[in-house]
Amino acid sequence: MPLIFPGMDPYLENPAIFPGIHSRMIVYLADQIAPRIRPRYAASVGERVYVESTFGGDSRAIIPDAWVRQTEFRSHNDGGIALATLPEVDSPIVLDVPDLEIRQPYIEILDRESNMQVVTVIELVSPSNKYAGPGRDSYVAKQREVRNRGTHLVEIDLLRRGPHVVAVSEELVAGRFDYASLVCVRRARTNRVEVYPRTIQQPLPCIRVPLAANDPDVALDIRAALEQAYDAGSYDQRIDYAKPCQPSLSPEMQAWADQLLSASKRTTAG
Repeated sequence: MPLIFPGMDPYLENPAIFPGIHSRMIVYLADQIAPRIRPRYAASVGERVYVESTFGGDSRAIIPDAWVRQTEFRSHNDGGIALATLPEVDSPIVLDVPDLEIRQPYIEILDRESNMQVVTVIELVSPSNKYAGPGRDSYVAKQREVRNRGTHLVEIDLLRRGPHVVAVSEELVAGRFDYASLVCVRRARTNRVEVYPRTIQQPLPCIRVPLAANDPDVALDIRAALEQAYDAGSYDQRIDYAKPCQPSLSPEMQAWADQLLSASKRTTAG
């Protein structure tokens, strides 16, 4: 089924849903660009790995499976807490739980004529890349490395929420453009930055991806990759569009989304 929203579907930003969209989109973006850059270049999917602590970490990354109500029992005699006597229990085997290893894919365009040198990196921003913590630290370190080695950097941020992270100064775009998603193309060895700001009411862009030397740019259709990921993952069947969007929309945008969803439902039924 095609996408319902003209731009990024805001319901896909749900933390329980976006990781699946992210992994599929990276593959489809690479598959889309690969035939356009042959024979000189190859599109490769790499992985950035970082470690997330399993304790004392950021509570935003934790989605509890159950809620447990804690109750204190007080003695009628002295107002203190009555402690229950445990029956005899077996001794457990105690294991140290390793930290969680997180893998985030990205795309590298490799130049066969330069011993497979990386000429362009394409990143799809995840929620963990935007908020303070190991995910953002790892992303910003990779961002700095790419820029320092003279490589083109393409960043696709489809997420409305979270601090600014793409490699263009927030002062240059915030307040100047109305956008929910932002694509940034930073060309190597220049101060030239191309941005594609979009609201959820605007179609996602087809952008120009730079290559090496004097080779012409190639097109990359972000909406086409998102639509492919949406259809392959059967997200139209998995998302309950009857519920309010999470993360939430403004009342005006939620009303617009509800109208769009109602119209889509009528079209499908017809």
